[in-house]
Amino acid sequence: MKLNVAIFIFEEAEVLDFAGPFEVFAVASELYDHTLFNVFTLAKTKDPIRAVNGLSVNPDHTFETAPEIHILIVAGGNGTNALIKDKALMDKVKKVHASTKYTASICSGSRVLAVIGVLEGMPYCTHHQVYDDMATLVPSGSPQKSMRYTGSGKIYTSGGISAGIDLSFHLVEKIYGKEVVQQTANYMEYGLN
Repeated sequence: MKLNVAIFIFEEAEVLDFAGPFEVFAVASELYDHTLFNVFTLAKTKDPIRAVNGLSVNPDHTFETAPEIHILIVAGGNGTNALIKDKALMDKVKKVHASTKYTASICSGSRVLAVIGVLEGMPYCTHHQVYDDMATLVPSGSPQKSMRYTGSGKIYTSGGISAGIDLSFHLVEKIYGKEVVQQTANYMEYGLN
C-alpha cells in the first residue's frame, strides 16, 4: 500500500527540517516507480509560508484537504514558538496523530509533540538549543542529548536539522527494509552510518 507522508510546515520552519525528509521519502518512492510514498506538505492554510531565512513555500494541503495521513512529519524551526500557542491548530495535529502509523518531529518540532501530550514519559531528541524549553513543556520526558534520533511505537523524534534525514531513512527502513534505504542513500550520495 502506498503511504501518505505529510510534512507539516509553517511560518519560520527550518528548511532542511522539511526538505531533508521530503527528499528521502520522495526519492525512495521515485526509485520504485512512485509506488511507496505520496509525499506532500501540510500547513494551516494554502497561503505561501516563509521558512527560515526567507524561502517561500506553497503548501500542498491543509488539514481539511489532505488525504488520510499515514506518516506525519513535524518540521522544526523558530516558528514552533508561535505555532504551539495556536490551540486550534495543535488540536488538529493531535487528531491527525491519533490515526497515523508514525508521527515524527524534526529538531524543535518536538515542541509540538510535547504540547499535544504524546511525549509524556517518553525518550526524545531535539535541537541542542531546545532542551531547556522541552524540560518545561514535558518535564516527564527523557531527553536523549547524545542521540541523532529516538523513538518507540509510533512516535519518533530527531535532533537538530540534519538529523531529520537520518530519522527519515530509519523510518523508510522500518517500513520497506534495508535494500530500499541503501538504494535511496546511494542515489542521494548520502553516507549512512
